[in-house]
Amino acid sequence: MRAMLLEAPGRPLRESEVAVPKPAPRQVLLRVLACAVCRTDLHVIDGDLPEPKLPLIPGHEIIGAVTEAGPEAERWAAGQRLGVPWLGWSCGSCGYCRAGRENLCDRARFTGYQIDGGYAEYTVADERFCFEIPSDYTDLQAAPLLCAGLIGYRSLVAAGDAETLGLYGFGAAAHIVIQVARHQGRRVFAFTRPGDAEGQRFARALGAEWAGGSDADPPEPLQGAIIFAPVGALVPTALRAVKKGGTVVCAGIHMSDIPTFPYGILWGERVIRSVANLTRRDGEEFLKLAPLVPVRTSVEPYPLARANEALDALRTGRVRGAAVLDLRGEPA
Repeated sequence: MRAMLLEAPGRPLRESEVAVPKPAPRQVLLRVLACAVCRTDLHVIDGDLPEPKLPLIPGHEIIGAVTEAGPEAERWAAGQRLGVPWLGWSCGSCGYCRAGRENLCDRARFTGYQIDGGYAEYTVADERFCFEIPSDYTDLQAAPLLCAGLIGYRSLVAAGDAETLGLYGFGAAAHIVIQVARHQGRRVFAFTRPGDAEGQRFARALGAEWAGGSDADPPEPLQGAIIFAPVGALVPTALRAVKKGGTVVCAGIHMSDIPTFPYGILWGERVIRSVANLTRRDGEEFLKLAPLVPVRTSVEPYPLARANEALDALRTGRVRGAAVLDLRGEPA
């Protein structure tokens, strides 16, 4: 099969011919139909996340059709369309797993990082960590739901019941979260890269009450904020924007260092918290909710061979919504 391989962090992916993987016990083999391109892929490829499996097939927002089941795999039938997310396996027996916090499992393994992912014509996945995809979505529309949607949803829950919500970084996750937040009756304020007038128009078109650069103050104090941009300097910025008792959620798996800030902007029972990975429960809840909103994803398709172009577009902020690798019409 054709695959895009990461051979060393910091290098472009190389288009390669590799063997089609065989499903192990409790795994399914999927023909990849689409795979969204996520900022976490950039962190893996650029070397921000340590010790990836090498060589590695990146990609963890996978939509695929089951073509073969491994031994003891009985959950899914041939031809079923499934989604494969970032969390690819957890031990199921540690204290975190037993408490329903498998996202914190110390032995967890992640798709497109320690497990080969979806920048390829086929992939294998643990049948327990796959989701059935609502029929409301095409393959391309569904792919961003598997991380931008799921991590965004978990971050929104972590923000509590904030009625005035700031979103810092208006990319794939924010363009989904804003739709859920507006569905819940929240007022949303969007913060983009300074000077990104097109991004601000995009945010307003999706229901943002106000949109401006991340260097601007919102027109009123916020009750909560979610930071999607991997920029540590936004933490004190968001703290200054939220009221007493407000929560600032750091949604990314990687962020640059947070600069020192005066205690006064944290005081007043403001909270800073991070979101780590996702649980299967997040996936089940969000994929039931998404068609009810209904969440609509804005996607920019690329063929598999142009994965490096898609990554560069994301790296430089040229993507509105989500970039998605489209393998539906490509030879298997």
